Amino acid sequence: MKQLITILFIGLFSFSISAQDKVAKIEFKDTTIDYGTIEKGADGVRTFVFTNTGDAPLIISKVSSSCGCTVPKKPDGPIMPGEDGEIQVKYDTKRVMPIRKTITVLSNADTPTVALKIKGEVIDPEKTSVLEKREKSVMEN
Repeated sequence: MKQLITILFIGLFSFSISAQDKVAKIEFKDTTIDYGTIEKGADGVRTFVFTNTGDAPLIISKVSSSCGCTVPKKPDGPIMPGEDGEIQVKYDTKRVMPIRKTITVLSNADTPTVALKIKGEVIDPEKTSVLEKREKSVMEN
């Protein structure tokens, strides 16, 4: 009986060690999205695409932004090995300003924290710059 228990214990122990060798790996197609120059009120939704290149299910536990003007959305369930997933990011394009934001992704991958970046500039086409050259001088009226 002791031998049977010992064999079972050793078998379970070796199984748990081999199970720990399997890890999820997250590999993003791009870690930076450049919005370029977009107009105020334009579509601010962009998508980061990634692949689980590991051999265990990838679970994204949290996705957060460096500011309230950027709202990230994480995948609902686990991403199986070899499968692709998406993290959707929505930037509030009602704010006319340069875009420089960081999205932090936390997961069970071998690299548990990944920083993604978005950049660009939101402009208001109705407003003209004071630096633009006018056709006529104010004095020439």
